[in-house]
Amino acid sequence: MPDISLTTLVVLCIAAAAAGWIDAVVGGGGLLLLPALLLGLPNTGAAHVLGTNKAVAIVGTTGAAVTYVRKAPVQVKTAVRIGLAALAGSMTGAFFAAGISSDVLRPVIMVVLLAVAAFVLLRPSFGTADAADRRRVTRSRTIAAVVLVGGGIGFYDGLFGPGTGTFLVLALTAVLHLDLLTASATAKIVNVCTNAGALAMFAYQGTVLWQLAALMAVFNLAGGMAGARMALSRGSGFVRGVLLVVVFSLVAKLGFDQWNA
Repeated sequence: MPDISLTTLVVLCIAAAAAGWIDAVVGGGGLLLLPALLLGLPNTGAAHVLGTNKAVAIVGTTGAAVTYVRKAPVQVKTAVRIGLAALAGSMTGAFFAAGISSDVLRPVIMVVLLAVAAFVLLRPSFGTADAADRRRVTRSRTIAAVVLVGGGIGFYDGLFGPGTGTFLVLALTAVLHLDLLTASATAKIVNVCTNAGALAMFAYQGTVLWQLAALMAVFNLAGGMAGARMALSRGSGFVRGVLLVVVFSLVAKLGFDQWNA
């Protein structure tokens, strides 16, 4: 583990807990966790930062997924099919991640966040129960979810990672007409698979800071399970509100960092 001050370690653990909570509610905890790791480990290569991020995130995501499956109406078979495609995609993306520079991550994350914010704001009924029930999901839509949502977003998760959970929630809502709460629950199962595939590749390449990841993972797990319980008790409207707050807060933070870089 690199030489890290106690203050930095505490901040990283707090960020891991907050990221776990955000990821469980609406996805996209990596949009907080990855920038925190980039700032806390400025002299560490991008591949090691991405690998450590995956080792932390998979623990919280798994805890949230278990909580959701026990209490939310999740179609586990559909989630697993999408997840298997996502696992293959994430391993492929992680294979190419070693060549990525840390300098390109911040602007990419900003563009992704702005796109998410615009989509949610322009579709007020997106993710509501009424909108989700309007159309029956066809077999072709299910296949599209497996190939495009699983494979495509899985590849992105292995290559970059930040925002994967949010993209999964949005894509599952749009393609399978799920409400935001059910989409968030389903996304957790898929996200476990994408994290597992990417982590396996990063571990094989030796780009995971295991000691740091193990400590942060404890806080990420606590945040993830707390977030899942809160989302289940408050419903889709709460999830939508958290999504918008998180997106705009992170855009502002990353924009400030980029401006002062």
